[in-house]
Amino acid sequence: MRILLVFLLLVARVSVAQELYVSSEPASNMPAKSIGIRLNNYIMPSLVNRSMYRFNPELMWGISKKIMLHLNIYASNIHQTNFRAEGAGLYLKYRFLSRDFDKKHFRMAAYLKGSIVKNHIHYDEINLSGDNTGINGGIVATQLIRKLAVSFTGGYIHAFDNPGENLTNNHSHDKAIRSLNGSLSGGYLLFPVRYKNYNQPNLNVYAEFLAKTNPGSNAYFIDFVPAIQLIFKSKMRLDLAYRRQIAGDMLRIKKEIVLKFEYNFFNAYKGKNKK
Repeated sequence: MRILLVFLLLVARVSVAQELYVSSEPASNMPAKSIGIRLNNYIMPSLVNRSMYRFNPELMWGISKKIMLHLNIYASNIHQTNFRAEGAGLYLKYRFLSRDFDKKHFRMAAYLKGSIVKNHIHYDEINLSGDNTGINGGIVATQLIRKLAVSFTGGYIHAFDNPGENLTNNHSHDKAIRSLNGSLSGGYLLFPVRYKNYNQPNLNVYAEFLAKTNPGSNAYFIDFVPAIQLIFKSKMRLDLAYRRQIAGDMLRIKKEIVLKFEYNFFNAYKGKNKK
């Protein structure tokens, strides 16, 4: 019985493989009672005569089929020449709508993210993944039709003072306190052409548009992120993406290489099964 349960979880993971976006989260959650580890690497080459690097390890927990929690740690050499820890964050997602049909589904979820970051504020972009202390909440909607998945995210970000850094007294950033964020993501399953078992590698391609605007200053940006993804045995994942700004006037880092590695432990612990 346990083997059958694990197999069904793995098959479910494959069925939404093209929803595992590199730069955004879908409305779908990881399976209940599963734990995942994700290593996020962001490389910003040749900026201000030196390359910059941010490392973001992430612990993920499928609390139930509707609730998922992530714990993030941030470290980089972006705001100083030496590599050091910057802060931490929590991400909580609640899936409140599921409409499942044969080879397609539609799902919606609400999310909330909070971060505490100790850094000097150098940019107009409010970035809770290492640059700013704040909260971000919003809605995600994801539509899957056979091998294609399309997802939209919309949210509101509010920044607070970083420890030791006052936003309102920093005149070049005194308007970067509130921000609106949005994303439009598409994923397509290229391989396998016909699914036979969970040992088959999965190859997915992605195209994502990410945007933010600061209402106080009307500064904005739009990024385009093409990506490829490999999934092995439905539990190990490798992502490679290139993020680049295609429009906007916001003071920020405008390009980066993204490399991610993820490993999931399905049915990682025992829990009460609801009848």
